[in-house]
Amino acid sequence: MLDHQRAVEKVKEVMEQNDFSGVVLCKQNGQMLFQLARGYANRSDERLNDVNTRFGIASGCKIFTAVSIAQLAEQGKFSLESRLQDVLNITFPAWDPQITVHQLLTHTSGIPDYFDEEVMQDFSELWKDRPVYIMEQLRDFLPMFQQLPMKSAPGERFHYNNAAFIVLGLIVEQHAGVSFASYVQEHILKRCGMQDSGYFRTDQLPRNTATGYIDADDGGWTSNIFSIPVQGGADGGAYVTAPDMMRFWDALMSHTLLSEKMTSYLLTPHAYDEDEEYYGLGVWLELEEEKIFKYHVMGFDPGVSFMSGVYPEHGVQLVVISNQESGPYPVTLAVEQMLKK
Repeated sequence: MLDHQRAVEKVKEVMEQNDFSGVVLCKQNGQMLFQLARGYANRSDERLNDVNTRFGIASGCKIFTAVSIAQLAEQGKFSLESRLQDVLNITFPAWDPQITVHQLLTHTSGIPDYFDEEVMQDFSELWKDRPVYIMEQLRDFLPMFQQLPMKSAPGERFHYNNAAFIVLGLIVEQHAGVSFASYVQEHILKRCGMQDSGYFRTDQLPRNTATGYIDADDGGWTSNIFSIPVQGGADGGAYVTAPDMMRFWDALMSHTLLSEKMTSYLLTPHAYDEDEEYYGLGVWLELEEEKIFKYHVMGFDPGVSFMSGVYPEHGVQLVVISNQESGPYPVTLAVEQMLKK
């Protein structure tokens, strides 16, 4: 068991050292160990973050897309081994016809990406010539990658890919007959009891939502409203509260969202990244001595940073969520070091 008092003191210390802005929640064996909030949700008004503040989680919600696809597969709409060309009526002229849904889910499809993290660093660069306010639907991303050639052969290697999840979202829309955000709202967020979470427009944020901040070297700052798409989707951009993220993990692990068999498959290492880091379906897995140390998701955008994980051997769930570009990693590391002792 984690030493409650020591854990709180250590996490508070790390939050102070890193000028952390956001929320940290930690549960062990179903009991809340601590819930801490620090920093401003809105710097102009000096409105403080609280435990129920909503935050953007960027790519941290790719797992929602994976669960959506898995649900539709369980309904028999298609299989995870179905070919892309057989499940989506959109053409990609330069792509290999053998690409499968499974390969898209595991970042092994080899398709081109609209934001290739192997060659690009700054996500906000994408929106200098393309206004963020026109990025309202998944289809709005297609001109950024639809005509590009393959990056590698299907199944050849792991290459983290945002465009693949846009394509997966389009598959959800075609087979569910509703927008991707509406599908997730009804079949994941509502089912989990995540009442405060959703795919909110950046220009219509609900109450108690943290503004994302980009800090400059000279001490100045700007909000991230011109640096991320106006509407989040299948590759990222949902807003959640830390307690709602805990509710998601509880629902996933108790097979409320998927069958036990499909949940297990989702949480199985399917693709190798590096060191002891693997990828399941929409979720990262970190192994230690060939055993699962944690299942985790993470997301980083301008003004957004998020890490959340489940540590099965320790009965621990952790959510670290911030409205700055960094902060969750040192907090997560501090908790993990205490778990490993």
